Amino acid sequence: MGEAVKTTSLISHLFLALVLVGCGLLLSHPAHAQSQSDQKHYLLAQSDPDEAYDPFTDYSEFDEESDEEADINFFRNGRFFTIGLSGGYRGFTGNMANIYDPAPNFGIFLSYFFDLRLALSLGFQTGDHSVKFTTQNKTNTYTGNVSLSSLNFDLKYYLNTQNVTRGLADLNPYILGGIAQFYRTYTINTLDDYARDAAMGFDIGAGLEIPLMRKKAYLGIQAAYHYVNFGDENKSFVTTGERLDETITGDFYDLLFIIGMNF
Repeated sequence: MGEAVKTTSLISHLFLALVLVGCGLLLSHPAHAQSQSDQKHYLLAQSDPDEAYDPFTDYSEFDEESDEEADINFFRNGRFFTIGLSGGYRGFTGNMANIYDPAPNFGIFLSYFFDLRLALSLGFQTGDHSVKFTTQNKTNTYTGNVSLSSLNFDLKYYLNTQNVTRGLADLNPYILGGIAQFYRTYTINTLDDYARDAAMGFDIGAGLEIPLMRKKAYLGIQAAYHYVNFGDENKSFVTTGERLDETITGDFYDLLFIIGMNF
């Protein structure tokens, strides 16, 4: 009787111990499973390049790949600005061709490049020309000198030459257009005084640049037409107040050779 009671008590203790162990395993398994699941998601988030974002490596200031390619090409092959000295020939049209003699003119140019194709050109040109006025009925003839100077503000657009022959691909042809401020000063031989006036005008032209010294310099050729109306345009008198045989009408043009440096 006493052994049966002892056996029953031992079985009860073993059963209770098994129940406690089973409950402990059940309680610890979800936490372990959740920890493994969290670690798994954490590792996937770190290793997945589509979900991860690095503000330092993923940032780009270019909206499109074409913009980035164009800027890289400009920094490698483009020019920031150029400076050049010019010299050439200036001529006239209309009645100015009968009154003013053609002569050399000189100048300086500075160009700033926005990209490979577009540039802003600032220039100064000056030159002196002989003049000869004949008054009405040829009563008097005046000779002297006229000085023409200009400040030019032009936009230059360079044409694409990548699809032409290899020998011509290195050339840089361009067209230009803009505005200018022109200054004119008369000096008449028989008069002690001089007369000066100014007028706004327009420029239009074209040119070509030939690279030199491994593209560190260039030789340029430029032809430009300058449309300008001075105060005595279509008027038949000069500073003396005498009427002339013909009115002072017309514009002028120039053909320049430019030697410049690229920066």
